[in-house]
Amino acid sequence: MKLDPFYPIVDTLDWIKRLAPCGIRLIQLRNKSLQGARLTREIAEAAAFCKAQAITLVVNDFWQEAIAAGAPFVHLGQGDLDGADVKALQKRGIRLGISTHDDAELDRALSFAPDYVALGPIWPTLLKIMPFAPQGVAKLTTWKQKIGEIPLVAIGGITLERAQGCFAAGADSVALVNDVTGAADPEARARSWVAATRGWVA
Repeated sequence: MKLDPFYPIVDTLDWIKRLAPCGIRLIQLRNKSLQGARLTREIAEAAAFCKAQAITLVVNDFWQEAIAAGAPFVHLGQGDLDGADVKALQKRGIRLGISTHDDAELDRALSFAPDYVALGPIWPTLLKIMPFAPQGVAKLTTWKQKIGEIPLVAIGGITLERAQGCFAAGADSVALVNDVTGAADPEARARSWVAATRGWVA
């Protein structure tokens, strides 16, 4: 499969609706604040909205809610794999992305036949405290050599100015949060990402 090269990560449906007119084709919903029925409703509404807009929605962590909502894609961290029913996801045709940080995690991820592998953080990130040191751009090349045709997603400290180096090193897509949602004009920044990345990988 082929991933869109611009892969924003947001924490609410409102953000998805804001960025949809900017030309996005792939987006992850990573909501850590909602629970229960409110979370289930948010994911269901996001899945329906993205389907109507021809945007591929990736649901972070909440695989059961993703199944219920008919979401097309789930992203799981290494810890989330422990309790996830990956076979249930695959049986329903839901694609899977998995985070990796070292060789052991990569081997584990590949055992699940993922639809993409994410490597990070490439640079230091302000999003959360990471137990792993920055991986560096060169590791993207190593990872791509190991995973072959499986799409590789770079994440962590990615900015538009840094992104081209990630693609040159072997990334197929770059995932980011702050460079769009933290921008003075998020919509303008998203449009710049769309224009730039599709030109680089065309």
